[in-house]
Amino acid sequence: MIVVIIIMIFTALFLTVLALFFGIRAATQSPAAQLKRRLRRMAASGETTPSEAFTSELLRKTTPSMYLLPLMGTIKTRIEHSGVHISPFRFVFLSVMAAALSFIVVFALSANTLAALLAMPLFGCIPFVYLGYRKQQRKTLFDEQFPDALTMIARSLRAGHSLLGAIELISQEMPEPTGGLFKIAYDQQRLGMGVTDSLQTLLEKVESMDLNFFVTIVRINYETGGNLAEILDKLAHTVRSRLQIRLQVKVYSAQGRMSGYILSALPVVVFVAFYFMSPGYMNVFFTERICQFALIGALLAQCAGFLIIRKIVDIRI
Repeated sequence: MIVVIIIMIFTALFLTVLALFFGIRAATQSPAAQLKRRLRRMAASGETTPSEAFTSELLRKTTPSMYLLPLMGTIKTRIEHSGVHISPFRFVFLSVMAAALSFIVVFALSANTLAALLAMPLFGCIPFVYLGYRKQQRKTLFDEQFPDALTMIARSLRAGHSLLGAIELISQEMPEPTGGLFKIAYDQQRLGMGVTDSLQTLLEKVESMDLNFFVTIVRINYETGGNLAEILDKLAHTVRSRLQIRLQVKVYSAQGRMSGYILSALPVVVFVAFYFMSPGYMNVFFTERICQFALIGALLAQCAGFLIIRKIVDIRI
């Protein structure tokens, strides 16, 4: 018996070392690793290197094509829109770990399998909720900065600079996220990509209708010509007007949003409070089968009600 255990241990160690060897070898010979070595040689020789944001973008483009799965592609898009610097697989790993740890903690505290299973999706969705919050925060900040960026581009064009020089000015003068996005576009143009194509790639980084209008205007101007500075001034005025109306609508719908938050959180808070105040009184929801179904139905109804209220107060301008 001891001999069998020793053989199994050595076999496991051998397979682990073998997996690490092939994993390290594949990582060092991957396109991303070759790109990193090339960038290091460029930096050591004193040549001009792209910005850190564009380097990260190149590394993401050279990673293995693992995003063919629909879920991973969606997560990759949401990560890019949120501006969080994390790989999709690491993000999924953190979500799975959060769900697993919530199951272990809740089961250790309550010794109830149903409560632990209900805690898994709740805590596993926290990274996705954070990602959505960062995405909305970044989009709101970009929408506030974009009219000033359009005005700066128009003034730069009137001063005699090219569109490439105006984009470089935006990348240097504007704060994040607008400055970082245009810095990526500027670095792409320096490496040979067309102006319109580099601006088109920005639509993958942020979800903005105003940016889509800007890219369309630049593309049409390159094909047909015209006074681009005047058109961008009008676009900036339109974007500011839409932003002002959007803020007014947000103020008018604040009561509805607050009502949705209160109505969604109040039953959960009351249930948790009663559970800690009188555990024996609430244990029936975890022991009786019909009460378990009623609890699951209540949670689903709460989520559906919250989504319906959000849909009602979400007025798009």
